[in-house]
Amino acid sequence: MNTELWITQIVPNTRDRTVLSDLRDATRLHRRVMSLFPDGLGPSARQQAAALFRLEEQPTGFAVLVQSTLKPALDNLPTSYGAARTKSLAPLLAGLAEGANIHYRIIANATSKLGKNTTAGRPKQVVPLYGADADQWWQRQADSAGLLLRSLYSSQLTTLTGQRPGNGRVTHARTRFDGTATVTDPTALTERIHTGIGRGKSFGCGLLTIAPAR
Repeated sequence: MNTELWITQIVPNTRDRTVLSDLRDATRLHRRVMSLFPDGLGPSARQQAAALFRLEEQPTGFAVLVQSTLKPALDNLPTSYGAARTKSLAPLLAGLAEGANIHYRIIANATSKLGKNTTAGRPKQVVPLYGADADQWWQRQADSAGLLLRSLYSSQLTTLTGQRPGNGRVTHARTRFDGTATVTDPTALTERIHTGIGRGKSFGCGLLTIAPAR
């Protein structure tokens, strides 16, 4: 695993037509994010760059967070796209220790695969989870990621949509999970931060961010 990890914040200019098109379509936003990395990464370019992103709505507007093992080329953004800055996550990850308390946030596509005897849909169909079921999904994911949750606040977000050429429409239900946790396994946590959690990673789901909690 590449130990270097970068986090980039893009504050897009919502008066720009290109920005508005990207914000309305998860596929377009995915392509914009991938434009920050070199060509020639192969058919699994996102995995090669370990690129994850999420769109956040803030009181002052939108922000796009991008995480990657390759340092993004911010000059590849159109000049009118908005403000962007990048910093290394290496100091944060190097300081992780068992027993440390953190704040966390993730926008995730919480899902479950139906069993073969299901009456709720097709066998092995992947279905979105909501409410208490989504919270339980995150509890399980957090446990496997080396986190003991201390608090959990969840909110259902609008469904992520996009148009994929030749493959129809992309849709992913999204739930945002925020709270505090205690680190139980720094190695597992670092790995899941790198790889992301759940489905929909190419389209703005699965990026887990943390910050020290006092």
